[in-house]
Formats: sequence, C-alpha cells, structure tokens
Amino acid sequence: MQEYKIFVKKIGLVGVSSILASLSPLVLLPILSQDLTASQYGAWNQFIVTMTIIPAIASLGLPYTMVRYLAAAEDQGEIREVFYSLGFAALFGSLAVSILILLLGRPIANLLFEGNYLISVILSLVIFLNGLILLFFDYFRTFQEMKTYSIFTFAQAYLMVILVAIFISMSYGIVGAVIAVLITQIITFVIMYLPILSRIGFKIPEFNNLREYLNFGLPTIPSNISFWVLDIADRYVIGLLLGLSFVGYYSAGYLLGNIISLILSPFYTVLLPILSKYYAQNRVHDVKRLLNHSIKFFLMVSIPTFFGLTVMAKPILNILSTPEIASNGYIVVPIIALGGIFFGVYGIISQIVVLEHKTRITGNIWIISAVLNLVLDVTLGFRFGIIGVAFTTLLVYIFSFLLTVFYSFRYIRCTFYFGFLTKSIGASILMAIALILLNPQRPLNIVLASVAAFIMYIIILRLIGGIRDHELVFFKSVAIDVLESIAKPFKKL
Repeated sequence: MQEYKIFVKKIGLVGVSSILASLSPLVLLPILSQDLTASQYGAWNQFIVTMTIIPAIASLGLPYTMVRYLAAAEDQGEIREVFYSLGFAALFGSLAVSILILLLGRPIANLLFEGNYLISVILSLVIFLNGLILLFFDYFRTFQEMKTYSIFTFAQAYLMVILVAIFISMSYGIVGAVIAVLITQIITFVIMYLPILSRIGFKIPEFNNLREYLNFGLPTIPSNISFWVLDIADRYVIGLLLGLSFVGYYSAGYLLGNIISLILSPFYTVLLPILSKYYAQNRVHDVKRLLNHSIKFFLMVSIPTFFGLTVMAKPILNILSTPEIASNGYIVVPIIALGGIFFGVYGIISQIVVLEHKTRITGNIWIISAVLNLVLDVTLGFRFGIIGVAFTTLLVYIFSFLLTVFYSFRYIRCTFYFGFLTKSIGASILMAIALILLNPQRPLNIVLASVAAFIMYIIILRLIGGIRDHELVFFKSVAIDVLESIAKPFKKL
C-alpha cells in the first residue's frame, strides 16, 4: 500500500504540473486570438504542433528507450554510457531533420506559414533543441525525479507564455511569438542540462548496445509519425478544404476538448519507469495491480471532465477567444473529449506491449490508424466540415484502443471496472445538469461552479458506492501530501 501511495502521490504531483503546463495554451489563447488574425492563429498552431511532434521522430525514439532500459540501473558508469550513447544518436537524428527542414524552408513556409520563410528557419532550430530537451525530460523521468521533472515542465510552459506575451505586446506579431519560443527552448536546454552534467559528468560514448536500443526505439517512430499525421493532418485537411480561419476554429475547440487527453500525461510519465522496475524484478502481479488502479483513477477523473467540458464549452471559449471562434469551435469539444477518454485508457494499457519489447505492435497499429485518419479526414471533412474531422479523431482513437486491448491482453489482462464506469457516468450526468442550471458565464463563476460540480460528483459517487471509504481516506491523504510538496518551496521564501 505504501508503494501505491507513493505512486499516486507522484501521479498527483506530475498531474498538477502537467495540467497547469498544458493549460498554458489556453492562457495564451486570448492574447493570440485578439492580436493575430484567424489565419495567423492557424499558422501559430501549425508551428506549435509541428515543433512538438517532429522532435519525437527525429530523436529516433531514443529518449523513450532510456526510460525502459535505465529504470532499474544503479551503476554510474552504465548510466553515463547509456545516456550519452542515446544522447549523441538523438542529437545526430535531430540535426539531420533540422537541416532537412531548413533546406525545404520555402515550400514549408508556403504550405504552413503563409509564405513566411523566417518562421521555417526558426522551426528548424526549435526542432533541434526540442529533440535534446525530450532526452533531458526522460532522464528525470527514468530515475523518478518527479519534483524536478514537474518544476521544469511548469517553468518551460510559462516562460514561453511570458515571452510570447511580451513579444506580442511589442507588436512583433507571429514572428515575435515564434522567436519567443526559440528563446524559451535555449534557456530550457541550458538549465536542464546543468544538473545532469553535475551528476553524471560528460563522456564520449562507446555506443555499446546501440543496435539493441535502436531496435526498441525505431519501431516507435511509426507511432510518432502516425500521431503527427493524426494531430496535424486534421488541421492540414481543414486548411486545404475550408481555409486557415477554420483551422483556428477547430484548433480552439480541439485545445479545450483535448484536456481529457492531458489527464493521461501524469500516468504516462510516471507509469513506465515503475512498471519497468517491477517487470525486471518479475513482480508481474504488482504490474497488473498498478495498471488496474491507474485505469480506475483515470476514469474517475476523465468521465466527469468530459461531461463538464460538453456543457461548458461555449462559455469557456467565449472567455478565452473571440465570439467568432467560440460559436464555430465549441461543437467539436465533446467529440474530441470523448475520444480523449479512449486515448487515455489506450495510453495506460499500451505500457504492456512496451514492457514486452513489442513496440512494433503499437507502431503498426498507428500506421493503420494514420491511413484511416487521413482517408476519413478527407471524406468526412469534405462532407461535414470540422465536425466530420472531429468525428474522425474519435473513431481512430476507438479503433486504436480496441486493437491495443486485443494484443496487450495476450500478455497481461487488465480490468475496466464496468460497474464503477456505470456509476461514474450516472454521477457525471447529474453533475452536468447542475452546471446547466447554474449556467455560469464569467471566469470566476465558471471556476467556482466547476469546483462545486466536481465536489458534487464525488459525493454522489460515494453515496452510490463508486468510491469506498478506504479509497476516500487514501486519496485524501495523498492530496494533502501533494499539496504540501507543492507548497514547501514557497514556505522557504
């Protein structure tokens, strides 16, 4: 029980920082939507999505590989060798892709950035830095240094918010905004590498076992490319069929609805290093128990979030963007949010095939999903506009979830808690009705109503037996520990 408490505490700590960091685009939304045109905001989204997805491909899946192979390592020499073997390989991969983007800068600018070549140049630099930053993040993740991981996650996100806001306020427009992103990446790279350097030093690696690491990491590239296709193809198709203004409408709604997927982030971050350690120790029962608890915990939070976003989408977007964006973008929020639930459970269950070194399975699943997504995007997008594109995302997530369950359960079977699922949906419906009756429109009212509604959900869930007494006491103690961990640095000020 103590190990599980530590796990949930880490989930809470990473969850708070990751969700706050993931909300940073919503903080930027009113700044960008007010000062940029709809087409410029669409170009900004193209830049952000591309700089997020491409580095995961360019780094050859090696940051993720480090988590799987070093989680149980204790020898300092082994850690140093593996880290720099993976680091130099990721550096060369990121550099090659950055040079390619630079050489193709003008076509990319014409396709994504309304012909602005300077944005393409900045994109190539950002992608190079981001590939290495991913490696640094996974170093802290590997050794379960979740406080450090959380601090850097939060700091990087809001440093970018501050710098983008400054450059936008100085009337530098979208070019100023992307320059702010580059400055953020440079600062983050330097500050993150310093503690790693002080702990393990530096060495030119011998690249021992690099082939084995590549055999594990390279099959994750099709998954990353497919995520890129899924995430970016929607916007590309919308831009080609409907124009950049509709990219802005869809992106705002997608951003809000995708909060569900963001709930997965702490599970995804914390689970693999712990599961890898258990698996190396042949503690399969503990692996299964941890996966089951994670599924239930994720569903307990994501289901009411889905219902809350569904009824509050338009007023939230009215506050965060313009009436034009809100009235066109709110309709996609519940569709994307529902897809996020399936994607979240997929993210937890897919850890099984990673533990089994079967990364080719997830790679093949997402290759099929990417092709399916592209076909449906064009057909449904042409027929139903941004609603059709949103439904494509939902269908692809369900498809990938089902295939992953089929293959993962050959090794370890998890529980979906269908009884709890029914109770959670019932409590969430009552919560959503309360939100509709309250009908908050102002920012403070929305926050207060949402908090009150979630408390109502927990109370109803407790009354109908969805949460047991010992679980309530347990989560309360974990919440107190997490809040104390967050508040501790501020007490020293």
